[in-house]
Amino acid sequence: MYFSRSSLELAQGIIKAAQDKGLTLTTAESCTGGLIAACLTEVAGASTVFMRGFVTYANVAKTDQLGVPADMIAEHGATSEEVARAMAEGALERARADIAVSATGIAGPGGGTPTKPVGLVHMAAARRGGDTLHRADQFAGDRQAVRGQAVDAALALLLRQAETAPARD
Repeated sequence: MYFSRSSLELAQGIIKAAQDKGLTLTTAESCTGGLIAACLTEVAGASTVFMRGFVTYANVAKTDQLGVPADMIAEHGATSEEVARAMAEGALERARADIAVSATGIAGPGGGTPTKPVGLVHMAAARRGGDTLHRADQFAGDRQAVRGQAVDAALALLLRQAETAPARD
């Protein structure tokens, strides 16, 4: 099994909170390549709340599938707060879900720059009728380590949204 105990505990907390409140979930992933969705769906019963996941690795996919403006990507780069927020908000709308989480970053080993080094990941969690939360982290280690840490950080952000969301009517 790929996922750590802490990852699975976060996923279980998210699924339980969503079930208790009647909320639905979706993911929009770039550098994590579907690992957030895979971790959530590792939890038995996730099908009651998890709608779908978008893996938008290429910039054109972010635009086509999530509606992220191409000029936003050109101006800020795919690894940016603006794009992470737009990915989460786009997934929320396209999946018709209540809560969405996104992750976009540079897992390495190449692709980094002085202003956007390998290990930089931006994540966002959007909630229908609520604020979109954002966090950025600079993770250490190899590609697998960066992706694993990004999954945990994104799940923590999603859990925060799920726990603070009002129950659905």
